[in-house]
Amino acid sequence: MEQYFVRDYTGGAFVPFGAWHLGFIILFILFNLSFIFLRKNHDPIFRKRFRYGLAISSITVELSWHIWSAIVGLWNIQEYLPLHLCSVFVILNSIMLFTRSYRIYEFSYFLGIAGALQAFLTPDAGIYGLPHFRAIQTLLAHGLIISEAIYMTVVEGFRPTLGSIKRVFIWANVYMAIVYVINMLLGSNYMFVAHKPVTASLLDFLGPHPWYILSLELVGLVMCMILYIPFFIKDARAKKQLQGSIS
Repeated sequence: MEQYFVRDYTGGAFVPFGAWHLGFIILFILFNLSFIFLRKNHDPIFRKRFRYGLAISSITVELSWHIWSAIVGLWNIQEYLPLHLCSVFVILNSIMLFTRSYRIYEFSYFLGIAGALQAFLTPDAGIYGLPHFRAIQTLLAHGLIISEAIYMTVVEGFRPTLGSIKRVFIWANVYMAIVYVINMLLGSNYMFVAHKPVTASLLDFLGPHPWYILSLELVGLVMCMILYIPFFIKDARAKKQLQGSIS
């Protein structure tokens, strides 16, 4: 068991969509499908406890990464500050779950799902293949970010609007500009705006630096529009039914 916590892991690098990874993806899908049944439970105490459980799980998974990194001598200011989008959403989502904040939900639904999904499908785990702690922690951290936004949508009944997309796009760029300055000061690569990650990722298909940042913005906007499609269809059907009842 100790070998799955060592710094210099020799068990093999992470294999995207390998047997272990596919197993995690299937479990993740089943977990999120369970929200359909949770939606039928209207007990406010149960829902509160479930929300709190999700928040505590996310915080625990994130803290475990920092503790492990410090113990094995990897932690440094250039890589481990909570400035990557997914680390930010561990904090924001926890606040959202504890307070049922709709404003945070808007960002969580679009940026949280879009960002964490890429990291869940192509994790930046490097030499740490499954079932090493680092690989498991990476999948759990990003999977929970996605699940928390889905939970608030399916079970708590939250939903974004077109105005949400505008707010998310504006503030995401403001945050990226701030992180860009921090990267210049620290020599870091938070949000991967200084250069692409060393390991393979979807950014490899978006062109060289810095043009992939613009491509990523476009991809992000498209992802937001795709994530909004279910609500667009729902609104269109409701409008059609209303017009039918009036006529």
